[in-house]
Amino acid sequence: MPKLEWIKDENLYSEVTKLLNTAKIAQINSTKKFCKNVIDPFSAIFEMSGFNLDYDSWEKSETNRQAQKTLNTQIGNFHQNILGYTSKWENRGVGNVIDLVSQERRIIAEIKNKYNTISGGKLSDVYNLLDNQISPKNSNYKGYTAYFVTIIPKKPTRINIPFTPSDNKKGEKCPSNENIREIDGASFYSLVTGYENALENLFDILPEVIYECSGGSYLFKDKEKLKSFYKLAFQ
Repeated sequence: MPKLEWIKDENLYSEVTKLLNTAKIAQINSTKKFCKNVIDPFSAIFEMSGFNLDYDSWEKSETNRQAQKTLNTQIGNFHQNILGYTSKWENRGVGNVIDLVSQERRIIAEIKNKYNTISGGKLSDVYNLLDNQISPKNSNYKGYTAYFVTIIPKKPTRINIPFTPSDNKKGEKCPSNENIREIDGASFYSLVTGYENALENLFDILPEVIYECSGGSYLFKDKEKLKSFYKLAFQ
C-alpha cells in the first residue's frame, strides 16, 4: 500500500530526501558564512541578555535562524513539487510565470508557502500576473481559473474566494473576478488530489517518511505536539 493514495511513494520519498538535504546544506553554509554575514551587534547583545543566552547558545540560535530562511523558501517548492506529481497536473518548475497547471481542469496556480511571503503592497502584482494569464484572448490559459495559493494561511480557516488585494498605486482593491481566486493550502490540496484531508494526511506520514529517508537517524518523539501546530494553522 502506498503511503498516500494520490502520489507514488518514490516521488514522495524523493522530495522529502531533497528537502532534508537542503536543510543540511543550509545548516553547513550558515555555519561557514556566519562571520561573513553582517550581524546586528545591538540585536545580538540584547538577545543574549534579554533571552538569558550565553554566546555559544546565541550563536547556535542565530545560525539556525539564517539556515531557516533558506529552508523556508524551499518548503514552498516542496509543496509545488508534491502537488505536481498528482495525476493530470503539471509542475512548471522554478522561474516560470505560473507554478502549476491542469489542462484538463483548466486551472493554473501560483503557490507561496506562507501568507506573509509577499508583502501586502505587492499582492496586486500577483493579481495582475494571474489576470494577464487568463484574460487576454490570445493567452494559452484564456478562460482558466487562476488560484493564488498560500499553504499556511493568515487565519486557520479554509477559504476559496475571489482574490482582491489592495492596489496601492490606484488606491483601491483589485476588481473581483470569480476566475482569480485566493485559497488556503488545505483547500487547494483537496482540490488538486480529490481527497478532503490530503494535506493533513501528508503531514501525518512525514515523520515516518523522514525517519526512513534519514536512514533512521531522526525519530520524532513529540508527534502530538507537532500535530497541535497543524491544528492551529488549519481547521
